[in-house]
Amino acid sequence: MEKIETIEQFEQICSSYRPFLLMKHSLTCPISHRAWVEFERFTKDFPHIHAYYLHVQHSRPLSQHVAEVFQVKHESPQALWVTDKGVAWHASHWNVTYDQMKKATMGES
Repeated sequence: MEKIETIEQFEQICSSYRPFLLMKHSLTCPISHRAWVEFERFTKDFPHIHAYYLHVQHSRPLSQHVAEVFQVKHESPQALWVTDKGVAWHASHWNVTYDQMKKATMGES
């Protein structure tokens, strides 16, 4: 997994690395911490999947840009599975789980 912080990085990923998994993570929210643990475990078990994350506190413009580009309401924590067709799956809060990420990505990776 790779941290992204700028709109330029995001645009490069969008044009080069689909499909990919993106995690919007809050550094201060306990629900986000639990989702982060699930994301870390998932990316460790499936290293072939391109995975990226951003910290919403440090990258608010980027987080809002992602919401606008994909027409998905900004939430945190939030995971998005992005394919050539756009966002194929997204989840937030308690729905960001290892099993949900596995189910979302296994048909496309």
